[in-house]
Amino acid sequence: MRLTLARLALLALATASLPVLAHDREREGIASVQLGPRPFFLVNDMPEGALKKRLQHCAATREHYRPTLFSIGHRGAALQFPEHTKESYEAAARMGAGIVECDVTFTKDKELVCRHAQNDLHTTTNILATPLASKCIKPFTPAVFDAAGTLVAPAAAECRTAELTLAEFKTLRGKMDAFNPRGRSVAEYMAGTPSWRTDLYAGPTSGTLLTLKEAIALFKQLGVKMTPELKATSVAMPFDGFTQAAYAQKMIDEHKAAGVPARDVWAQSFDLKDILYWVRNEPAFGRQAVFLDAAAVPADVPSADQLKAWRAQGVRIVAPPLWELLAADTSGNLLPSQYARNAKAAGLDIITWSLERSGILADGNNGSYYQTYDSAITREGDMFRMLDVLAEQIGVIGVFSDWPATVSFYANCTGQR
Repeated sequence: MRLTLARLALLALATASLPVLAHDREREGIASVQLGPRPFFLVNDMPEGALKKRLQHCAATREHYRPTLFSIGHRGAALQFPEHTKESYEAAARMGAGIVECDVTFTKDKELVCRHAQNDLHTTTNILATPLASKCIKPFTPAVFDAAGTLVAPAAAECRTAELTLAEFKTLRGKMDAFNPRGRSVAEYMAGTPSWRTDLYAGPTSGTLLTLKEAIALFKQLGVKMTPELKATSVAMPFDGFTQAAYAQKMIDEHKAAGVPARDVWAQSFDLKDILYWVRNEPAFGRQAVFLDAAAVPADVPSADQLKAWRAQGVRIVAPPLWELLAADTSGNLLPSQYARNAKAAGLDIITWSLERSGILADGNNGSYYQTYDSAITREGDMFRMLDVLAEQIGVIGVFSDWPATVSFYANCTGQR
């Protein structure tokens, strides 16, 4: 035991004296990438085969992992940290995400803040447990049950950033995005976090909410690039004179004011009009603008002609959900979808979303992200089978993940940028 401890001490000293990688020097707040145990657990859970051997060899021999643009922090590291919070963003950067996302919406005084939706404060923050609950457009109503205990009406609420000033917004704390439809009280309603997530990092001193300006400053400190998403509004536009074009422009202007070069920004929107606004009015940013695909079911998938039309209008990058890109054959093999082939043929680059967002894969209840290929997903290690088809057969340029360490590990081991 003494000999082993001595060797470990010498190894620690040697590691501490190693030169810092160039990538790490840029990451002022992050000394080194730390993947944690999850990627290695997933590798061990893979079915036997060449990919497993390759990743196992990497796990056994690689000493350092580097940040990678292939790994995009979806709302930060939202598998375990409250989304769009300082703590979630820091966790994503530590796990090697080279790009981190701030979904952008605005407050009553037209200040841009990081939230996934303008009307999600009741599920992503503690607003219902604060005096600001009185400003919610739909106050909390408890669940209603009949005499037999059957749920008659679920608990409900709706709270919007547009109902709060920035100063009021900043008094809130982020929580895990969830609610309990059977809640009879605010406390019960807020206690809906799925069992495969955790509230461990959602305590009263964490969950720090950020403005877009604060997020940009943090991202610069962490040395990560940025993918802000202009979110659809819950209020009618123009809002008190604030037009959609002004909203789209302000998001870009805040990056420009902070000195962020256009090459470090992938502006996103589900609205083609926003993408084309940037293409025409902010061409440096428009070149990397990401058109998010809103398809919910296979009937919604864009045709080959539609993809070509978008490219002709100036769209360069599309971002469909995972299920649009992957298919499965009768033997359980994962394959590129027709959409994936059509997008590449149209000259479009592809980013996809979102890995690590469906809980336990082996339970067969994986939700919409897997709807076209769920029959081929039987274990947690299949995460890397998905990534390998996305990267090697389809050629996606980035993958959003709620736990970026998984994608960072794969990218480091397979040479993705």
